[in-house]
Amino acid sequence: MQSPPQPGVYTLRRKVFKIFGAAFHIYAPDGSLLGYVKQKAFKLKEDIRVYTDESATQELMTIGARQIIDFSAAYDVMDARQGVKVGVLRRKGWSSIFRDAWQVLDAEERPLGSLREDSALMATLRRFLSNLIPQRFRFADESGKTMATYRSHFNPFVHRMSVIPEAGSGLDPRLLLAAGILLMAIEGRQG
Repeated sequence: MQSPPQPGVYTLRRKVFKIFGAAFHIYAPDGSLLGYVKQKAFKLKEDIRVYTDESATQELMTIGARQIIDFSAAYDVMDARQGVKVGVLRRKGWSSIFRDAWQVLDAEERPLGSLREDSALMATLRRFLSNLIPQRFRFADESGKTMATYRSHFNPFVHRMSVIPEAGSGLDPRLLLAAGILLMAIEGRQG
């Protein structure tokens, strides 16, 4: 997960009917398994672990909340193998009430851009009428140029999200995929 994003679509899949916690599979554009995500249930402070596969013996990445309760929560994305910070994903608290919004920062916490739900109308309908309406997010750099697109797909048994990086975006794939994991884990609980 350290090479530049491959052209094509990454896929994140989560089973809907899991009793405790959440588990995701991450697939590369060629369909090969890139990682397995394990999210523990009943944690006061969000702690998401990404492993090479379901055996959960080799940890690739961690996504951890800085504080227990924080309306504008910040999540550190760490490379577990090298022990270095990859970046930070910070939820925009008040901006996310009706339309989800996140700030994406690099390892030194400099802004890289923002991740925002595409449609305020659809976001409002989703929150007040039905969470069956699929979400769409756009990751844009500071100048407004699209760097990646995130699309959820409706399926009553499997929650699936496509992560589509723009060619030549130069984004670290770990940060790109961590954003998708957080969207499925955190945003997926609302509605």
